[in-house]
Amino acid sequence: MGSFNPLAIILKENKLTGPNYVDWKRNLNIVLTAEGHKYVLTTACPPIPEENATEQEAKPYKDWVKADEMARCYILASMSNILQHQHQAMETASDMMLNLKEMFGDQNQAARLVAMKELVSITHVEGTPVRDHVLKMIALLNELEILGAEIDGETQIDFVLNSLQSESFKQFRLTYSMNKMHLSLAELLKELQAAEGLLVAKKPPSVLVAEKASTSKPKGKKKQNKSQKKVVEAVHAPQGGVKKPTGKYFHCKQKGH
Repeated sequence: MGSFNPLAIILKENKLTGPNYVDWKRNLNIVLTAEGHKYVLTTACPPIPEENATEQEAKPYKDWVKADEMARCYILASMSNILQHQHQAMETASDMMLNLKEMFGDQNQAARLVAMKELVSITHVEGTPVRDHVLKMIALLNELEILGAEIDGETQIDFVLNSLQSESFKQFRLTYSMNKMHLSLAELLKELQAAEGLLVAKKPPSVLVAEKASTSKPKGKKKQNKSQKKVVEAVHAPQGGVKKPTGKYFHCKQKGH
């Protein structure tokens, strides 16, 4: 696999043996996406062009066949010898993946339930960067797709919007719904960051300082200056002035005068 995309090293070092099916499939998707071959797993092969077809007409078929051949190579090269022998005669990459799903797909179900539970429970925390929040949700959505969950683009956007329960994005959610906007996840992230920037710009400096102070950790007690020390001593001094000494006077050996 040395001539392949450098990312393919993760497949070489983590070959499919069976129990690691979920992790292997995740790695495979990364490599096929980077190489531009992943579409052959979900897209049917275009019709075989006629003999008199132009180069442009024949191109979709030729491109698909080439991409499928590369995908098959990646899959076979990243399998154990036993699995490789079982799948090398299959015609397409999608045939291989379908058979592997039937063999090891049960592992997906448990992992899918865990990822879905986290996706529906996550909410944006007021004051934290919206970018970090959305990227975490995108990662969960990608994980679910790898695990076999079919979530269309509109539903993915709904998940993200519903997670924005903080007061800062209440108006954004309302505007999105009223204007019947349709954005991709990348576009939504960009719009949310722009809205976040406007919110920060509108806050008075005193509010920003207060928020910064509330999120910073205390640095411990500071030493009291002299004036503060005198005030503290005065507050804790006994009533009626300075207390007279009760011990014997040094020179006359008599008790305090």
